[in-house]
Amino acid sequence: MSTITAGPAPAASPPRAIDPAAAVARTRPRTGIAETAGQTLIMAWRALKKMRRNPEQFFDVTIQPLLFTAMFAYIFGGAISGNVQRYLPLLIPGIVAQTVLTTCMVTGVQLREDMDKGVFDRFKSLPMARIAPLAGPMTADVVRYLIAASLTFVMGVIIGYRPGGGALGVIGAIVLSIFTGWSIAWIFTWFGTIAKNARSVQGLSMMILFPLTFLSNAFVPSTTLPSGLQDFVKVNPVSHLVSATRDLANNGSLSGEVGWTVLSCLVVIAVFAPLSVRSYRRHL
Repeated sequence: MSTITAGPAPAASPPRAIDPAAAVARTRPRTGIAETAGQTLIMAWRALKKMRRNPEQFFDVTIQPLLFTAMFAYIFGGAISGNVQRYLPLLIPGIVAQTVLTTCMVTGVQLREDMDKGVFDRFKSLPMARIAPLAGPMTADVVRYLIAASLTFVMGVIIGYRPGGGALGVIGAIVLSIFTGWSIAWIFTWFGTIAKNARSVQGLSMMILFPLTFLSNAFVPSTTLPSGLQDFVKVNPVSHLVSATRDLANNGSLSGEVGWTVLSCLVVIAVFAPLSVRSYRRHL
């Protein structure tokens, strides 16, 4: 009778770690364009409900336009243009651009606050498009941009501004400002995904946005500036927005500045929207 000696049993391989998010992503179909749009609108509705429950979020788009318009008009109107009425066609489009751009800065701050509270950890586990939690609040912020731009024009009319472009010119200026604010908000959204806290987002955003706003033709004619500063003002994208808004509101004309502004907005979206989504997926 022969005896067969069995060799040593092979060592069991250690269990491989499984990423739950990756496993869920492999089991669900890719989100289509229609589904992405619908999910973005759902997240926008969530943000609007949050705004309704926190009315203080509207203070910067209701009080600031009224205060800045009256303050700049009566303080600088006589010194720059001789009187307030002659200064308003220069000032009001500049205030519209400044108000919308400073309003979109809040997008990144609120995003960082939600990320710190763990809200986006839940969104990451849901079967939804990765861009929806980012684009949804930004879409809701369009309401805030609309309020800020409209109140600026209303305040201007109250103190004597008469837009030569008529109602269509004013509407065109508001739409262009809203689109620009929405596109620039992608930059601050990206800041919100890479910064350590909301205070850092606010400090970084103000350090970039305020020089661009005040070193432009928003409040003074560029011809009154030193030659070196004039060169910077000419290439400043905020100056293109302000000039385009003036052409629409004051003259009702679709100038080349409008085209340059729209093109710049599309470039910003193409660059910073993917960066924001990629950083959002990596840091959560």
